[in-house]
Amino acid sequence: MGIVGYFTAEVGFESSLHTYSGGLGVLAGDHIKSAADAGLNLAAITLLYREGYGRQHLDDAGNQTETYGEIDPDEYLSDTGVEISLPLDGGILHSKVWLYRIKGVSTYFLDTRHPGNSPEHASLGNRLYGGDDSTRLRQEYLLGVGGVRALQKLGHEISGLHLNEGHCTFAMLEMLRQGWSREELSNRSLFTTHTPVPAGHDRFAWQDVEDILQDLLPDDYIQLGGEDCCSMSHLGIALAGNVNAVSNLNAWVASSMFEGTHIEPITNGVHHITWTSLPLAQIYDKYLSGWRDDPTILAHAGKIPDESLISARSEARSVLRELVYASTGIKMEASRLTIGFARRFATYKRANLIFSNLERLCAIGGGKIQFVFAGKAHPRDEGGKQLIRDIFAGAEQVADEIPVAFLEDYSMATGLAMTAGVDIWLNNPVRPMEASGTSGMKAAMNGVPNCSILDGWWPEACEHGVNGWGVGESEEDRDDNRDAEALYSVLENEVLPTWEEGDERWAHMMRAAICTSARFTGARMISDYRRFYDSFKGA
Repeated sequence: MGIVGYFTAEVGFESSLHTYSGGLGVLAGDHIKSAADAGLNLAAITLLYREGYGRQHLDDAGNQTETYGEIDPDEYLSDTGVEISLPLDGGILHSKVWLYRIKGVSTYFLDTRHPGNSPEHASLGNRLYGGDDSTRLRQEYLLGVGGVRALQKLGHEISGLHLNEGHCTFAMLEMLRQGWSREELSNRSLFTTHTPVPAGHDRFAWQDVEDILQDLLPDDYIQLGGEDCCSMSHLGIALAGNVNAVSNLNAWVASSMFEGTHIEPITNGVHHITWTSLPLAQIYDKYLSGWRDDPTILAHAGKIPDESLISARSEARSVLRELVYASTGIKMEASRLTIGFARRFATYKRANLIFSNLERLCAIGGGKIQFVFAGKAHPRDEGGKQLIRDIFAGAEQVADEIPVAFLEDYSMATGLAMTAGVDIWLNNPVRPMEASGTSGMKAAMNGVPNCSILDGWWPEACEHGVNGWGVGESEEDRDDNRDAEALYSVLENEVLPTWEEGDERWAHMMRAAICTSARFTGARMISDYRRFYDSFKGA
């Protein structure tokens, strides 16, 4: 029986194996874990980045710098003993294949640190999203073409391809070279787009692509990938017969980016066992028996008594306060409403929006609220780095009335501590630029209400005043002043009054958030993808 080959440029399984940068990689890890739970015949392929993604360091003013520590694959992975080779730059690119196994599902890491490689080729696998276009193009060649050949050399027959973004598109060209017809490729391929921002889609000069791929390109490649340059997403979507986006709103946005393409919405989900804190998991074990195998049982969170839920929440909040103090020296107060914000620091996510009017913020929340921030900017994203500096500057100005902590070097472990230990999960992107927003799902799974712009997954989940709060209306234009005012209004008139009603009222909100999370699990996500996977077998 053939396998579905799941191709992804990054994957997050655990904090210390830092071959992920943010939501895309962690989602890939959750996808693989959920496929393993479901017993699917799937194998994943990715690259091994020996230096991973940059480790974040922040000075007292919030200036970000990065270091790159070496990953020793022997600590995390098993050596398959398999190697592949590809023609590249007039020579040969060699790659070792390492294995990470979860239940019955294998994830293979392609490693360019090989004694037969030139220094230039050996360095291709150094860093995730490092290097210039030349490096990126060669990485994607290895991922797509090399990934197919690695799966086959490992004994897997490929029944279908699932491509997690355009970085993986060249896998489709390799299957054409090996004899699949265009119709067969169309029927056996699924392309998932996550990125509503044009800058997030890789583009390469056709001359460079021709030099690397040579005879792999089909005759009509320019019509497929774009006249001006090779858009990896346009090329992949043109060849794939099945395309999906990762929320209902994201599907609508993507349809305008890729005109004439039917884009199916499959809203993301998170791996419920990975992203439920220990205190909450123990409560679920007691009152929601079977939730580990069947997370739809989380929809019965109404069974959990107030005192048990409040006790678990108290423990998770205490864990976060201890982490904040150990990391920053800042003392969080148990009596205050803790607002959490943690994600990739891209400019459209507007991490600094809550600090737009510090006088107004202090008037609303002085003595009542506190913030915990975390997140990395891409090493070359100066706009994202400026957002971090803005947070530090705002924190200094409100310090007498509102404690603000920023946790350095955001990781999966930090993400779990925050999504379980805060009281409110804040998200305020420029709508409709947030593809999904899985951190909010993780918060809900831990009983944390979301307070968010109606973007990504939140329009599908929000029951205003019941499981969280929507900020503003469904505006499509950017207006930071309008959105900041809407955020302040919700915080002042709805969030804080609810908080001040006490534990019983808050427990009600928590149960509603947990019930909502039952619809946003990796198990549900995989069941949606399974329809495509099953169709590959009959193609």
